[in-house]
Amino acid sequence: MSEYDAFAAVYDEWTGPIGEDDVDFYVSLAAEAVGPVVELAVGNGRVAVPIAVRTGRRVIGIDVSPAMLAGASERARAAGVELDLRLGDMRELALEERTDLVICPFRSLLHVHGHDERLRVFRGVFDTLSPGGRFAWNAFVFDPEIAAELDGQWREQGGVRHRVDYDHDERRIDLSLEGGPTIPLWWADPAEWDRLVEESGLEVEARYGWFDRSPFDESSREAVYMARRPA
Repeated sequence: MSEYDAFAAVYDEWTGPIGEDDVDFYVSLAAEAVGPVVELAVGNGRVAVPIAVRTGRRVIGIDVSPAMLAGASERARAAGVELDLRLGDMRELALEERTDLVICPFRSLLHVHGHDERLRVFRGVFDTLSPGGRFAWNAFVFDPEIAAELDGQWREQGGVRHRVDYDHDERRIDLSLEGGPTIPLWWADPAEWDRLVEESGLEVEARYGWFDRSPFDESSREAVYMARRPA
């Protein structure tokens, strides 16, 4: 059992506007890759299945939630493809083969607490990538005005009733489902992501403000990253 199991039944609704835009972006990266695609926090296969269907790539999906993995397996079966699904923690990433692409969609790196733990993920990704291989992920850019508006308020996203509570000292968001668990997330700013890339030995290839590859600037509320392992 995992605290994330409660999200499995509502995950498609929960992804909201991002779920309408990010799939094409990650599929396009998979189409350019060689060999298997590794997805960290694969969830219910929302991104992994379209990659497998539209590119024919083998997808290795890793998640800590058995319910999410069960959903991904069912989704793949309905689409007529297979996923290589593995129960595991992205901080313990250690694969027996190298890959050309690792992805971590839908802000999932924010579930990892603090710089040191995130650096474990990034170094694991570095070791997994072939020279020249890519690591792509996205995360929201913290906005104090948005935080002030949402803090402590019950609201709906895609029909999923929830609330968020902000701890500014800890840079933490406690996300609570109505009648369900509370899950913490820890936000980071672009400078911190840049530092993780540098310390892990990767190099920033691009930083976008949305999945349409529009430039990242001060008005961007999402950071969409591509980093490479040097060739």
